[in-house]
Amino acid sequence: MLTKRIIPCIDVDLDDDGNPAVYTGVNFEDLKYTGDPVEMAKRYNEAGADEFVFLDITASAKGRETMLDTVSQVADEVFIPLTVGGGIRTREDIKETLRAGADKVSINTAALENPDLIDEGARAFGSQCIVISVDAKRRFDESGEHYVEIDGESCWFECTVKGGREGTGVDVVEWASEAESRGAGELFVNSIDADGTKDGYDIPLTKAVCDTVSTPVIASSGCGSPEDMYEVFTEADADAGLAASIFHFDEYSIQDVKEYLDERDVPVRL
Repeated sequence: MLTKRIIPCIDVDLDDDGNPAVYTGVNFEDLKYTGDPVEMAKRYNEAGADEFVFLDITASAKGRETMLDTVSQVADEVFIPLTVGGGIRTREDIKETLRAGADKVSINTAALENPDLIDEGARAFGSQCIVISVDAKRRFDESGEHYVEIDGESCWFECTVKGGREGTGVDVVEWASEAESRGAGELFVNSIDADGTKDGYDIPLTKAVCDTVSTPVIASSGCGSPEDMYEVFTEADADAGLAASIFHFDEYSIQDVKEYLDERDVPVRL
């Protein structure tokens, strides 16, 4: 079994004074100020994170550019792989984000609107740079293509865009398969239903994607404890577990999580 990765993530927006700031919310809403992005990046680099994710959470919805000056400052503080997402719409955006110091870019809205962007990015910069992010929402109706049973009901997962604000009608599992075939090097699976709840990852969602693709899958949203990480690795076979709140508020350290997993024979980098 390959080593499982533990990845802290910061959600960054502009505060009332126009300065970048980290926010934490529930179900992509009720955002509260959490800290300075550069200081948090430095802290996580020193804490033993395997990778780091920087998401500009309103760039796509507001139609603005990614805050590349802040990305550059973060890149100067982290010496682990850095993934940056939010507001990346074109091949040129990918280029500029990588130039600012990102190792990988995470794309959601623009890839759904223009799937050829995945092909273009993979050809120009390599598949290893292209992470396709999915903001998934549970749907209990007959509009989907791939269904799982949840609490006795048939459920499918819909791709949403613009920070979860708009549905697309696109089935997450079908989209994950297409993204992989177009050259995505990794899939970043977020659950709007689980986001910020600390009730655990959406295992049915993560497992449905992992069972369909061979591309590495990062599980995101809902982590509240090391046990949740263990569950998403052993029950859904995710390749990486992303978390925010439990690390931001010092409920658990990255080392706590890794030691818990190591004791249960989940391979991690200690």
